[in-house]
Amino acid sequence: MDASRMPPAELRRRIEELGPWFQNMRIGGVETAPEHFLGDYPAFKWNGFQHVIPEDLEGRSVLDVGCNAGFYSLEMKRRNAGRVVGIDTDPRYLAQARFAAEQSGLEIEFRQMSVYQVPQLKERFDLVLFMGVLYHLRHPLLALDLLWEHTVGQDMLFQCLQRGDERIPNLSENYDFSEWAMFDQPDYPKLFFVEERYASDPTNWFIPNTAAMEAMLRSSGFEITAHPEREVYLLKRGMRHYAVEPAPCG
Repeated sequence: MDASRMPPAELRRRIEELGPWFQNMRIGGVETAPEHFLGDYPAFKWNGFQHVIPEDLEGRSVLDVGCNAGFYSLEMKRRNAGRVVGIDTDPRYLAQARFAAEQSGLEIEFRQMSVYQVPQLKERFDLVLFMGVLYHLRHPLLALDLLWEHTVGQDMLFQCLQRGDERIPNLSENYDFSEWAMFDQPDYPKLFFVEERYASDPTNWFIPNTAAMEAMLRSSGFEITAHPEREVYLLKRGMRHYAVEPAPCG
């Protein structure tokens, strides 16, 4: 049923039943999370970097990893993407995503699976979205390796929470075993490990500084082609570091 044909009271009731929502979306004029602590999220973020994605995706295939309620999946379909697949581990988010797509009249495939299971898709996508997921993972480098190995065909739009120093240090390729001082530099690549919670979320595990994030992406075989705003990168599949072992199948 089209959102415009669903009675407003029924639409609001259904949105409430599917809540709570993390993504504030507008379905038939109804906001799903109008009191989000970040504001109009993720729309305000999308407005800051949407220009790096072609306005017409010309039928290209898209995979949205950790799609949540499907905000980015819907935006890709609105830009004329062909096959769009959204995956998430949370069945509640997937129910929200399916509802949002249905009410928008957009055909999107949603599956319950984790990033570690992407080899099961047996498909490379023209564009992969990997937004706001990495710091929730116990095995972040494995996730990046799996995406490079099995899923990213050309480009990846990537975002990750970052904390700490935002400078990029000028580092040598190698250091002697006796060298300790570099690790005390505030801008040295670092992953901050959260043993318990950050922002009341027990799934916030590893939070990188900027240098670590960019180094991890390069090491996993991704070239940074655009950095439109803090934490957001447009990447191209390139060559992996020579010491990286092949990622296992999930």
